[in-house]
Order: sequence, then C-alpha cells, then structure tokens
Amino acid sequence: MSTAAFSESWQQVLDQAGVPAPGLALASAAPKGGGGGDLHHTPKPWNDAADAAHSLRIDSNTAKNSLTSAHAGIDTGTAGLLSVAALKSVLSSWEDRLAAARDECAALEPNLRSVAGTMSHTDHGVKSSIADYVNPEPADTKGR
Repeated sequence: MSTAAFSESWQQVLDQAGVPAPGLALASAAPKGGGGGDLHHTPKPWNDAADAAHSLRIDSNTAKNSLTSAHAGIDTGTAGLLSVAALKSVLSSWEDRLAAARDECAALEPNLRSVAGTMSHTDHGVKSSIADYVNPEPADTKGR
C-alpha cells in the first residue's frame, strides 16, 4: 500500500508530538481492492449548522431592532451637532450589515436542511442499488 511521504521537518514535528505519521492510501491499493471502512453520512452537522443560521438570523434581527429603537429621537434637541450626523451614518451602516446577515442566514438555513435530507436519500438509494449486486436474485432454471 502506498502512503504519502512527509518532508523531514514535518516528520520531526510529528515524531516530537508522539503522533504516528498519518498515511494516505488509494482504495485500489488496499487489500482485495476495497477501502478500509464504511463511509456513513449523518444529517446532524448539517442540521446543527441550520440551527446556528436560524439562531443568528433571530439574534441579528433582535440586535438591529434594539439598535434602531435605542437611537430613536436622537435628533431631538441636537440640531446642528455634527456628531449626530456621524452617529446616524454609523447607525445606518450597522442596520444594513445586520439586515444583510439576517437575510443571508434566512436564505442559508433551508439550504442546509435540504442538504441533510438530500444526502440521506442519496445514501439510501446507493445502498439499495449496491445491495442488488451484492445479493443478486438467483437465476431461474433457464439461466435468466
């Protein structure tokens, strides 16, 4: 079986850390032409990422609304102050950024959930199609 070679400096680092050198191998180089294990898909990381996007969407919207309401009436009695104009500019910039983050998370969440479902269906389909080759139906008496 062929493995990846590491430069001497990387090998020294691995040796000092007491970590066995990881190897890369081709599936075709494994015994009997097969890989060394089973590849399993789980939807959990995708759903966790979708949950994080959902939370971030809610939190960014809450922050935007809080920021906006905290600055309500800022120009009352402050006519002519340059700092108020600068504050409004900064407020507008943050409102735009938070709205963009909220909207991006709103678009991302269903896509992440979709990947979890799609991969699960694909895994099931592949397993079913391979099962037909692993355990083929016996041929009838005429060899069909």
